Amino acid sequence: MNFANKISLFRILSVPFFIACLYYSSEYHYLRIAALVIFLVAVFSDAIDGYIARKSKLKSQAGVILDPLADKALLVSAFISLYLFKELPFWLILIVVTRDLLIIFGAVLIYMIKQKLNVAPTKWGKITTTFQMSAIIAVLVKLRISFVFWWLAAVFTIISGVDYLMRGFKVLYGTDTAQNSH
Repeated sequence: MNFANKISLFRILSVPFFIACLYYSSEYHYLRIAALVIFLVAVFSDAIDGYIARKSKLKSQAGVILDPLADKALLVSAFISLYLFKELPFWLILIVVTRDLLIIFGAVLIYMIKQKLNVAPTKWGKITTTFQMSAIIAVLVKLRISFVFWWLAAVFTIISGVDYLMRGFKVLYGTDTAQNSH
């Protein structure tokens, strides 16, 4: 396992600690800060592992799976946790989780039919991840305007979801020769 993959694995392993800190933060207020720090370290590690993998040419099949899995685990758990603590609206969680489930279902379907899968983030996917992370950070620091970040995250989540669906249909029906090309 290369170093970039170890960073992605660290991000996955940080999720339960993030959730635990958030869960107990109502009793121990300093744990909200700990949850924020864990989330920020995970966000920073997302940028670092991608940079290391590209710069050192450490791209691997494991990394292609681990990196988006780490992002999804971190973000979905953060959105669901903050919803359960009544800090995010249900409609936002529905949008985020539905998009991710559609992407996962689509990827499995494409793999089953085509026997190959090119897992590559798109421009819209990267923008969405940035706005989703920003929304979580805004809620964790209790910004008064955090709802602005929710809406931006929702809009870009929908845009990227539609983009991934269109790309998936092109791959399934053979109209995309470069499968998920950018």
